[in-house]
Amino acid sequence: MRVVLRGAAIFVALFMGGSAAAQDVTLTARDGGLSLTGTLQGWDGEFYRIETEYGPLTVDGQGVICDGPGCPDLTAPRIPVRIVGEAAPGHSLLPRLFAAFATSRGLDHAIGEDGIARLTDPTTEQVLAEFSFQPLPAAEARAALLSGRAELILSTTTEPDLGERPLALDALVPVVAPDNPVAQISSADLARVLAGEVTNWADVGGPDMPLVLHGLPAEDGLQQALAARLGRDIAATERHPDLATLAAAVARDPWAIAVTGRAVAGTARPITLTDSCGFPLLPTALAVKAEDYPLSLPYHLLTPRRRLPLMAREFLEFLSLPAAQAVIAAQGYVDRGTVRQPMTADGLRLINAIQGAGEETTLADLKRLVDVMDGADRLSFTFRFEDGSSTLDASSRGNIADLARLLLAGSFRGESLFLAGFSDGSGAASANLDLSQTRAETVLSALRQAAPDLAEDRFPQVIAFGEALPMACDETAAGRRLNRRVELWLRPDFLRSDALTED
Repeated sequence: MRVVLRGAAIFVALFMGGSAAAQDVTLTARDGGLSLTGTLQGWDGEFYRIETEYGPLTVDGQGVICDGPGCPDLTAPRIPVRIVGEAAPGHSLLPRLFAAFATSRGLDHAIGEDGIARLTDPTTEQVLAEFSFQPLPAAEARAALLSGRAELILSTTTEPDLGERPLALDALVPVVAPDNPVAQISSADLARVLAGEVTNWADVGGPDMPLVLHGLPAEDGLQQALAARLGRDIAATERHPDLATLAAAVARDPWAIAVTGRAVAGTARPITLTDSCGFPLLPTALAVKAEDYPLSLPYHLLTPRRRLPLMAREFLEFLSLPAAQAVIAAQGYVDRGTVRQPMTADGLRLINAIQGAGEETTLADLKRLVDVMDGADRLSFTFRFEDGSSTLDASSRGNIADLARLLLAGSFRGESLFLAGFSDGSGAASANLDLSQTRAETVLSALRQAAPDLAEDRFPQVIAFGEALPMACDETAAGRRLNRRVELWLRPDFLRSDALTED
């Protein structure tokens, strides 16, 4: 619904409830033609949010005069930016991002005893915004957002009825005590451990000693993300309130094991994860950003379907800038900056391609693959799809937006880009080749929509390899998902390959 108030646009907002400080106001059109009375729910320096007899409304402040005890200070509104959600990154990462954002805006920054970061105009000494974080379980965080008691949710997952902005990534890693003799564990064995099917280290290649599984409360976001990957609840026998406590407990117990974020592993020792064929799955920056590492953990800021305050919108835009990415990396998380790696450094993948080649993958297929890889670099932009769908997943949609910005800014001049499509090894090789071609073309189509003004010759070419370069074994669903992907490669323009033009 849209109501016109003598030049003041009023929009129904997806907003319910209010704050303890909400008070009555009357908003009158500047020509006096119409008034609205309601309870003030918020003021962001541009728009009022009020609860009225017509329902929740958002009103353009330029078209009305506010009267009543709830009217804000229009010269220096203290804009609240309240974030709720995941505790570990919220406590370690957000305060430093608030500070970096203030610096980028030329504002003073101070954290009060109440934990609220206040951004102040250095000239007038007026507080312009108040940034805060409160750890909440997923259900409570969602309720706070929808009721208007929060502006953003820090989450490990996305929700279809909420907007999302990628923030950072972490790698979930199995950890043990420093004196535990086990150096690696397969993804299949780790799944058995997490499901409670293994109670002795001897069953996963260790000594004959009891295995103790540590974890977090079932409602914790990281625990839920891990359970979603496993397809069942985590059967931890020792539960801890937070990641720091969990890591410390595992480090003290020589026969404990847990899965935690690499950024918060503390003194516990990460062990190498392998696939079911023994191929190492290493959480390098490129592997995590490309989600080639099966336990990559993205963090998102979820947004409501209502207009956010200007300061919150500017903070979200700031997160894509190098200054924000540097803060994320400094705190041990994986930033969203682009990583570039020569294909000559990808020997492990080539070994896996040769060892994992099926009966239908010929020597000619491998030669064609190597011919294209020769002299090429791989970018960390990798695209995958929601399970059983042709829709790009949330991280891939973020990659499309980031790549479109780089292309529009003139990046990669003097280089040819191409989207390399890959499939898993299920089914006939010819069908898989066609499927990988279709996926790569889908990514190209999404990129064209994101950058409609880009010259056609600056878009990537499409090339498909089917099942010729597996990331992991196809014996598990997780391995097959890793293998179904579209990568972004670059080659200098002076390099040419017949393989690029082959059908």
